[in-house]
Amino acid sequence: MLSYRHGFHAGNHADVLKHLVQVLSLDHMLSKETGISYIDTHAGAGYYAFDDAFAAKNREFDTGITRLQAQTALPASLQRYLDVVELCRRNQPLGYPGSPAIALAMLRPQDRAQLFELHPADYKALQQRFYRRANIQQADGFTGIKALLPPPSRRAMLLMDPPFEVKTDYQTAVASLKTCLKRFSSGVYALWYPLLAREESQSLAEKLKGLAADNWLHCSLEVTNSDNPESGMYGSAMFVINPPWRLAEQLNEALPLLAQILGDNDQGTWELEYQGR
Repeated sequence: MLSYRHGFHAGNHADVLKHLVQVLSLDHMLSKETGISYIDTHAGAGYYAFDDAFAAKNREFDTGITRLQAQTALPASLQRYLDVVELCRRNQPLGYPGSPAIALAMLRPQDRAQLFELHPADYKALQQRFYRRANIQQADGFTGIKALLPPPSRRAMLLMDPPFEVKTDYQTAVASLKTCLKRFSSGVYALWYPLLAREESQSLAEKLKGLAADNWLHCSLEVTNSDNPESGMYGSAMFVINPPWRLAEQLNEALPLLAQILGDNDQGTWELEYQGR
């Protein structure tokens, strides 16, 4: 489906969680000299101006990134994330960077980026902004990643954040990650998904644990009360296979503050669980 436009949600609480995990994971991988392959399966448009019609409609950034930027004396993990966001904003209209912009702001000459995006308008935006710095395909990232693994450098991070507009996205994400692990078991695989009062969302983490029984991290951020089944998305979660060794420690420090800052009417909660080798 091509109806989803991330611009409506740019800079919201889900982006904050997703991109915090992305930045911290990339920092760890880039601490070694050997190049990495960065793969983004659902790249979006890459950058979202706040005065754009999509972002301005609901102004979800007001209760996400804007709240966080108003804070002082943040822990190093959250400040690092904010610093990367500001780096992406240089010489840009006021707005919020998507995951491709964040990754490309951090990658080095020896690293490679592969971006997938199906929506024609978002694909065009990616091409205009990043064509010199990344390999960009107008294709389904679920299926396109198979040809990229294993990477030449034997080091890779994959970020998967489909819109989950259709129920089959949940089972497709699990199947896609299963294929990735068969082809390249040591990659860092990070999946974002929405927290919803529906079975597909509620059961996803357990299915993912079955793929990576001995090395995974699962974190969630709820910003509103989840008791009302009509409330829609009440938060989001990240499931990371082969997480960097300090990620759990960093998130254990950051998540309580995010719940406090981004939660609506003191309803913010968080969870963190992990299993390592």
